[in-house]
Amino acid sequence: MKLHHLFVFLIVLIGTLNSETSPRPNILFILADDWGWGDLSCHGHPYVKTPNIDRLAREGTDFHRFTVASGVCSPSRTAIMTGHFPARYNIDGHFAWVPSNAKRNMPDWLDTNAPTLPRLLKQAGYATAHYGKWHLANDMIPDSPLPSAYGYDDYGAFNCAGEQMPVHEDSKHAVSFIQKAVAENKPFYINLWIHEPHTPFHTVPKYEWRFRHMESETDRIYASVLSHADDRIGEILNALDTLNIADNTLVIFTSDNGPARSTGPTELKLQYDTATGAGWGIAASKGITGGRKGYKSSLFEGGIGVPFIARWPGKISARKVDDQSLFSAVDLLPTFCSISGTAMPETYQPDGVDITQVLQGSPLLSRPKPLFWKFPSTWPANKTRPHHWVSWAIVHHHWKLVANRDLDYMELYDISKDPYEKNNLLKKQATVATSLAAELKQWQSSLPEGPSGNVFSELRNKL
Repeated sequence: MKLHHLFVFLIVLIGTLNSETSPRPNILFILADDWGWGDLSCHGHPYVKTPNIDRLAREGTDFHRFTVASGVCSPSRTAIMTGHFPARYNIDGHFAWVPSNAKRNMPDWLDTNAPTLPRLLKQAGYATAHYGKWHLANDMIPDSPLPSAYGYDDYGAFNCAGEQMPVHEDSKHAVSFIQKAVAENKPFYINLWIHEPHTPFHTVPKYEWRFRHMESETDRIYASVLSHADDRIGEILNALDTLNIADNTLVIFTSDNGPARSTGPTELKLQYDTATGAGWGIAASKGITGGRKGYKSSLFEGGIGVPFIARWPGKISARKVDDQSLFSAVDLLPTFCSISGTAMPETYQPDGVDITQVLQGSPLLSRPKPLFWKFPSTWPANKTRPHHWVSWAIVHHHWKLVANRDLDYMELYDISKDPYEKNNLLKKQATVATSLAAELKQWQSSLPEGPSGNVFSELRNKL
């Protein structure tokens, strides 16, 4: 025990020196999976308890108008990694097994030659790690590149080739990596891409017991998995405090898309996932969007508007809510490079903008560069999924135009004033709609016809 205490003391001492001498902040980027905007107790959820994420909101700023680049997982993560719209890589849906990818004109993984945030930070001297869900390939594609090929010094992951890390071991690995980086006096960048609350729901008796008073079994399941995730986030926040580096660490919590929901009454039953194992199925998906239209896979705000909480003591205001700034996932790469003092390659053109000043309190009320979305939605709209018909969308300045797959039906919203997308202004603002439609068509013409590069599995030879 004495040796253990000495080790902890030395790490704390080194962490103190590091925080005093290194201007480059550590970055902990927490990305949940299908976590709805309303699935936080600080956002008013009626029974989900998230005290550790709520702590981030108290000690930082809660941004209410952040959007991701897709209504589903893989393209959303592509945008975070590259700072590009995922359609530039023909990544329009989730990576599945090879026949499905081929049928949808998708690659089998994100090109390892694409510019990636962890690679840029690693080249700038950061220790880089990824723990949790990957899904920039798939565990059913054994020859897909490992996360290490994208710029990580260390990783433990699932939904990737190779060994699948148990879903609940993410925080343990993250804390160990932080301790090592502090001991080596290196700034770190960590992706903590947690599984929750994606199906299957892997419940643990301790957390089910925590919500034993609830009558609904599906509510108990949903609350328990979110509580487990929140506790693991708390373990890492406590480690930052113990190592005395919290003041020099930017922590962000967000989600890859809105919450999943079944389209109708569904029986609660177990399901099996090849990457994560057995757990409860979609009947226990009880996520809420805080009043936004649509759910996961929608390009309305319920599918792409997600929580975004940022804490950086002394740099980002505490106990603040920003319900105005319109920023998105493609803005993260240029922002993290700016914050860390990392130069972007001269040939690299991000689709996003540096929002450092936004994080530090200057609202972004109008987009200086447009945001674009592409998603293969059905048309006409399905009666059971009335808000899941949008295949194309653009946000520019304070306007949002949404369109079906053939661009022969559109709706227009003043997204700055109308985040719930209740007032279609297409007829009243016809000139604005025409201009946005022209921008959207021009962007469409810039997209590739299909994937390119070393992005295909050998399994395609068997198709």
